[in-house]
This record gives sequence, C-alpha cells and structure tokens, in this order.
Amino acid sequence: MFTGIIEAVGEIAGVKPDRDNKIFEISSLFSPNAGESIAVDGVCLTVRAVRPGGFLADAVAETVKLTTLKHRRQGDSVNLEQALLPTDRLGGHIVSGHIDETGKVLNIRSLPGSHRFEFGVSAEGSRLVVNKGSIAIDGISLTVAEVKGRRVFVNIIPFTVQSTTLKQRRIGDEVNIEFDVIGKYVARLMPR
Repeated sequence: MFTGIIEAVGEIAGVKPDRDNKIFEISSLFSPNAGESIAVDGVCLTVRAVRPGGFLADAVAETVKLTTLKHRRQGDSVNLEQALLPTDRLGGHIVSGHIDETGKVLNIRSLPGSHRFEFGVSAEGSRLVVNKGSIAIDGISLTVAEVKGRRVFVNIIPFTVQSTTLKQRRIGDEVNIEFDVIGKYVARLMPR
C-alpha cells in the first residue's frame, strides 16, 4: 500500500532479462530492505537485493507487458515510493501499486502557479474518474480537475512537477494509471 507521495526520483542503472521477467537495477538516495514492496513509477515491485546506492527489483512478464516498464531503459528516471507504514500520514490517497492501464499525455499547459496536464484514458477507465477525485499517474497522487469523455485533466503545482518525472513528460508519452480504489469497488458493485 502506498500514498502516491513520491519520495525520490531514481535512475534505472540497468535492466536484465530473467526468463520472461525483468530485473531492474535502480540507483536511488534511499535503500529499502530486501523483500520490501516499492512503487516504481507507481508499479508495486519487490526488492530483490540491496546494493550500495540502490537496489534490484523483480518485475514479472505480465507486469512489464501491462505497464510502462516495457519501455524503461538504462538512464531513465523513475518515481519511487516506499510502502506505507501503519503509523504514516496518508498525505495523498490510497494507492495499491496495481496499474489499471496505461494512458497518454495529450497536452501540457503552463498556467499561473500550476501546470495543466491532459491524459487520455480508456472508455472503461473514464467511468472510474470523477471531478475532484483521486488518480495516480506514474505513482503520483493527483486530484482530478475535470473529466471530458476519455480525457482527464489535472492541475499540478510546480513543486510536484519538479520533484517527480512529470518534468520530463512530453505530449505522446505513455504513463501508468491507477484509478481510485474506492471508485473501482463502487463501480464493481453497481449494475452496469
């Protein structure tokens, strides 16, 4: 379980195949313990081993296929968040680290005091997004400013842009999307 409050931006130091899976070597300022869960661009991975200045994390083939991890190469930056402790503040929202889908950056506009990002989501995914609700993009807890069909708009403060990989995002980039877990349960319980 995570909160979507990014603790650090790490760098992929290497990607190694492991049968159909991948092992990511990530350089970071903090080092989790082996066996811990860590969110890498919002994807919950297990720390395989700790190395000086970083760690190794396993990603199974299905996770790689369904997330932006399939595009990650040596030198790429990734958002990192360690798992939530029961005594931590829940500064963002409840984030499981289980990516629902990938979406695209459709537009980025600079506004006075913020940046407005527009993301494209699937038709099914758009049912799970509400104005002023929560969404996690590449593991970042964000508040939805507006939903128009399959387009989701978020206004992001400069601190968040500068402290995450959002500063590197360009129009057309693919991002990991996790819809609000409460919304997913409500949608599951409601008749279609």
